[in-house]
Amino acid sequence: MDKVKIFAPATVANVSCGYDAMGFALQGLGDEMFFSKTNSKTVTISKIEGAKLPFEANKNVAGVVALNMLKDSDADFGVDIQIFKNFKPGSGLGSSAASAAGTAFAVNQLLNNKYSNLELTKFAMQGEVTACGSAIADNVAAAIYGGFILVRNYDPLDIIQIPSPSELTATIIHPQIEIKTEDARKVIKSEIPIKTAIAQWANVGGLISGLHTNDFDLISRSLVDHVAEPQRKHLIPHFDTIKNAALKSGALGASISGSGPSIFALSKSTEIANNVAEAMDMVYKNSGIDYNIYVSKISKLGTKII
Repeated sequence: MDKVKIFAPATVANVSCGYDAMGFALQGLGDEMFFSKTNSKTVTISKIEGAKLPFEANKNVAGVVALNMLKDSDADFGVDIQIFKNFKPGSGLGSSAASAAGTAFAVNQLLNNKYSNLELTKFAMQGEVTACGSAIADNVAAAIYGGFILVRNYDPLDIIQIPSPSELTATIIHPQIEIKTEDARKVIKSEIPIKTAIAQWANVGGLISGLHTNDFDLISRSLVDHVAEPQRKHLIPHFDTIKNAALKSGALGASISGSGPSIFALSKSTEIANNVAEAMDMVYKNSGIDYNIYVSKISKLGTKII
């Protein structure tokens, strides 16, 4: 294979109680990227549409991932990358992760599938270091594996795929303001009380059990964040109003998507998810803030060839 065009999905990380440990892929929303082999034995980025990102390979998430993979594999070719962003960086929907995961997947195709999904996640994490200064795995793993994932451990890296009810549907509101992941991470306290920790990991266990057993009531009871949401919600205009409106409209739960500013809600049907979207729209339409709203099933596939 000398050329490949891929779709890399947007993702929701943390999933309320799973800070830095859980994520899921969205269906339909994501980036397209085009990769071509070259004879230069280096990485070039010839086109970027939809966002202002650096063309220098060593400063661009996609370029960094591709450079590392070509070096590790001792490839006898280079790669040219074209990036078509369909959602904004700083959205809380894994924009940098889509670029990183999409690149890892695509370069692996050009290398005849040399690497496993776990190895691709490790490469993509290096892109996240470039984007936000931390080798976080929740977004990139969700974008590579698809569906729900759990980052069970970082050293050594251990990614667990989690089944989920087919009816489960996400509603996302993306206020058109930017919150950088690096800045959002700074507001999280480095230590939390043991009582808070117990409540948090109990909810993670409950959420995973609910996803496995299609227990929507358990999923709903478990979508409670005691760690990140209380410390970050002040960064997002009208967060509490949006969350309350989503819950009153039938959502199982709602919280911050990744580091924000996007807010996600999960519902047990597309009909309810659309009702939640209408409620979110009512809150923001007179706010003076531009926004986008998406309704999406959970994508069972991660990055794919198109």
